Amino acid sequence: MFTDTVGFTSSTQANEGRALDSLRQQVDLLRPILALHQGREIKSTGDGFLVEFDSALRAVQCAVNIQRRIYERNSEGGQAPIRIRIGVHLGDVVQDGSDILGDAVNIASRIEPLAEPGGVCVSSAVFEQVRTKVAEKLEKVQPKAMKGIQVPIDVYRVVFPWTDSDGGPGADDSRAADKNRIAVLPFANISPDPSDEYFADGLTEELIANLSLVPGLKVIARTSVTGYKKTEKTVAAIGKELGVGTVVEGSVRRSANRIRVTVQVIDVATEEHLWTAKYDDDLDDIFAVQGDIATKVATALPGGLQIAKSPTHELEKPTETEAYLLYLQGQSLMWKTDESSLRHSLEFFQKALKTDPTFARAYAGMARAYIGLGNEDLMSWLEACNFGRAAAERAIAIDPDLAEAHGLRAEIAFMADEPADVLDREVRRALELNPNLAQAHTILGALAGSLGIIEAYVDQAEEAFRLDPLSPPTIRSMGNAYFFSGRLDDAMRHWKQKIDESPVDSYRGLADCYMLKRDYEQAELMVKELERIAPSSDPALLCRGYLAALKGDRATATKAIEKLREASHEGYARLSSIGFIHYALGDLDRFFEVMFASAKAHTMQAARIRMSPLLAGARRDPRFVELLSTYGRPVQAPK
Repeated sequence: MFTDTVGFTSSTQANEGRALDSLRQQVDLLRPILALHQGREIKSTGDGFLVEFDSALRAVQCAVNIQRRIYERNSEGGQAPIRIRIGVHLGDVVQDGSDILGDAVNIASRIEPLAEPGGVCVSSAVFEQVRTKVAEKLEKVQPKAMKGIQVPIDVYRVVFPWTDSDGGPGADDSRAADKNRIAVLPFANISPDPSDEYFADGLTEELIANLSLVPGLKVIARTSVTGYKKTEKTVAAIGKELGVGTVVEGSVRRSANRIRVTVQVIDVATEEHLWTAKYDDDLDDIFAVQGDIATKVATALPGGLQIAKSPTHELEKPTETEAYLLYLQGQSLMWKTDESSLRHSLEFFQKALKTDPTFARAYAGMARAYIGLGNEDLMSWLEACNFGRAAAERAIAIDPDLAEAHGLRAEIAFMADEPADVLDREVRRALELNPNLAQAHTILGALAGSLGIIEAYVDQAEEAFRLDPLSPPTIRSMGNAYFFSGRLDDAMRHWKQKIDESPVDSYRGLADCYMLKRDYEQAELMVKELERIAPSSDPALLCRGYLAALKGDRATATKAIEKLREASHEGYARLSSIGFIHYALGDLDRFFEVMFASAKAHTMQAARIRMSPLLAGARRDPRFVELLSTYGRPVQAPK
């Protein structure tokens, strides 16, 4: 038996202390199991073992128990995962002192690399001895040349219950994630000062932004990778959840004006390190470091040389390092939802612009912060749009090729109900510059939805979801696209799968589905879940009122309307929810009255009104065409 640690050399280069500690844990775990199965440890190979047994069955049982114990240990979490491969062969050996030699040893050493991380491969000689004596299934893998072995040897892998039956070496891997789909995990902050966390977060986001500009790469958005900060999940688990074939991880240490960055590129399927590097530079050289990392990551991938030679847009570099540090601090706060964080992010961006008035990305950061204040009802909706629009346009004036600024301008155009040609021009320019902008795909889909172009609506929502699969906005967009387009089963499946990532949206979506099916008992359960986790939220009040109206409980529906009215003010989206409950009560006059007011406030949900099956009756009213025309989107009367 040969064992070998997956990616040990690269792991040592990345973090020698952690790699050696993991190896010590592995040795302590393996040796008792070897002894239990009467394995004789011939020698240590540094990061693995050569072991001899007097029985092929004992060798396989030992290998299986080793991998089972490692799997259990990794599943416990709280520590770096251990990944080893094991190969087993049967044959004669030559004793040479305490060592053993011969073809059997060489063949075993060549079989071991054929095992997947966490797996066991055995030769046909071993297979013939144990195939009726072990509980685990043994599956033949496709033949593969082995260095120094002249005669072809059939190889079998042990199929463990926690692995796919057809996922072994040589099996059909057509379903494997594309290696050019990449997730950059949050970089670990190992700086002496914990407050430098923003710098590690900023480096992560900057690397995502740099890689997103490389033609041919699909890069997962930062909103979907943030949740993996300090995670104990394995690369394989993360890859499966995000649908990526490659993961980038690393650490950053900042001390005064020096930075040390370590980065690894990992193949999800094999958990092999494709590339590892360390950078030890002055802080002023951070832009060169980021650019080099992005290039090296791209070239480490299959077809990487071709990708790396493709022309790319480069991220703007500020004239002063101080402006960049202020920008990173603002960036670390702008995605939060509390008022203090959003206001402070604006302050950092403003300070960055005082240091460097030509820093376009700082203006884009301001636009994003204003959108956040508007979305969270911390600023008048129209005021947020006006301030955000001015900041985005200033960013575009400074840097016309800044995709993020065009995407923000399109988002604000949609929020503020600007002419469709403005929105369409800006969102398409954003995607031309950076096809990885998930939010731009969401906005383009929303535009298609507001125009009733169903196929484009669903296509864009799905693309946004592929780029940002754990983000509540993209989860909501895709579920709504399925529901509005009549794909009820797909909508329900989607919402059920995403309850953990976006519970409010998912329970609201499921409540809509059950109300459409007139399954009021299940709808009631969904509404109760909404009331449990977000009792005063718009979805909870809307769904309670809408369900009550469908059941003929006018008193409860009216009470929900009053609660929504108390929390509503000019420019806020709850106005539409009031109208929806009036519709469920059968009061079309009040419904259209509220919808016209909502259109005037630029908060009407055009795609929902145009396509939701729960509002089908409203589309037969002559006022429907007038409403959509008033809202600013061209409309044709329904057939």
